[in-house]
Amino acid sequence: MDEREPVEPFARLGDDERRAWVNLAKVLLTLPGALEGQLLRDADLTLLGYMILARLSVVPEESLRMSEIAEMANGSLPRISHAVARLEDRGWVTRKVCTGQGRRFTIATLTDAGRAHLAAASPTHVANIRRLVIEPLGADFVRLGDAVGQIVETLGLPTEVLKRPKL
Repeated sequence: MDEREPVEPFARLGDDERRAWVNLAKVLLTLPGALEGQLLRDADLTLLGYMILARLSVVPEESLRMSEIAEMANGSLPRISHAVARLEDRGWVTRKVCTGQGRRFTIATLTDAGRAHLAAASPTHVANIRRLVIEPLGADFVRLGDAVGQIVETLGLPTEVLKRPKL
C-alpha cells in the first residue's frame, strides 16, 4: 500500500503548452552541446570558456573579479575557477590575487593571446548560432529573445546586454 500523501489537484499543461514546453526543453538540453561541440572542434574552447573570454573582452580593462564571472555564468566559484584555470593554462587569461576592503579576491584579465583566440573563434561560432537559432526563427528571433528575457528576470539573473567584443 502506498502511504504517500495524496497529490493535490494542479493545473496541468494544455496541449499547446505541453508541446511548446517539450520543444523548449529539447532546445535547453541540446543547444548548449551543439554550440560547445563546434567550439571544441574548431577552437579547443568550451562554451563556458568562450562566454568568459567574450565577457572579459567587453568590460573595462578586460578584467573581472571571479565572483562577477560566476554571477555572469550562473556558476559556482569552484566551477568558474576551474574553467578560468584552463583558460589561464592556455595563456588566454591571467589571474591575480588582490586585497581590498579587508578581503582577498581574484581578478581575471584577458590577455592579448586570449583576445586573438576569441577573434579567431568568433566567426565560426557566430555562424553556428545563426544556423542553429537565428535563421530558423527569422523575424521571430528578437521577439523570442525579448520573451525569454522575462524568464531571465524571473530567475533573478543579470539582465545586462553584452556589447560586441572589442576584437
